Amino acid sequence: MLVAAAVCPCPPLLVPEVAAGAAPELDGARTACSDALGVLAASRPGLLVVLGPAEQSGRGTHPEGTRGSFSGFGVDVDVRLGARQGAEPERVLPPSLAVAAWLLERTWWSDAPIEGLGVGEPLAPERCIQVGRDIAARAERVALLVMGDASACRTLKAPGYLDERAAPFDAEVARALGAADVAALKELDPELAYELKASGRAPWQVLAGAAEGAGLSGALLYEDAPYGVGYMVATWS
Repeated sequence: MLVAAAVCPCPPLLVPEVAAGAAPELDGARTACSDALGVLAASRPGLLVVLGPAEQSGRGTHPEGTRGSFSGFGVDVDVRLGARQGAEPERVLPPSLAVAAWLLERTWWSDAPIEGLGVGEPLAPERCIQVGRDIAARAERVALLVMGDASACRTLKAPGYLDERAAPFDAEVARALGAADVAALKELDPELAYELKASGRAPWQVLAGAAEGAGLSGALLYEDAPYGVGYMVATWS
């Protein structure tokens, strides 16, 4: 059963070395993410599943100990998803899970075994929900760290330029995450999310499937769009 979840954004800019001189602009988001991970630790899970959007090469499961790197963003920063377990996994973490691993390393996570899951952004809502149900059934006490960004179309300088639908979309996502509104997350439109470049849609719908019947309460810790991209941090417990 799902006992807690933390929802965090996944821009590599969360890593100060990547952000360089712009690092202070996301200090509030980093603090909120740390607070959210504290909620996960307090839930005393038997299993932590970290999930986030991934391209084809990064989809599927990533065992504990899988390494990740931000060398593709011009900095010599390596991370690992929990402690190394046996042989070195061949694949590396997709960027969203590398950001998650960096967040976990900052909080010295050692509260439960960890597993990563890269989710394909085109995954249909029904499949996302079923994946979530399957995850929740894996242990008596399951926690989720759910990585993903909202729309990337909030301003003229945003990666997806300005789209007037972006702010209302993000506002509804923020409301649903803050209220632990499972039904609302299930109803997110995948086509609209794709058009608005909202990478979190599929991971949020996996969360919705995992949270069915869990009776969790939500809290929105952070919501902003400093680069025209919606970043949100929420906890469910």
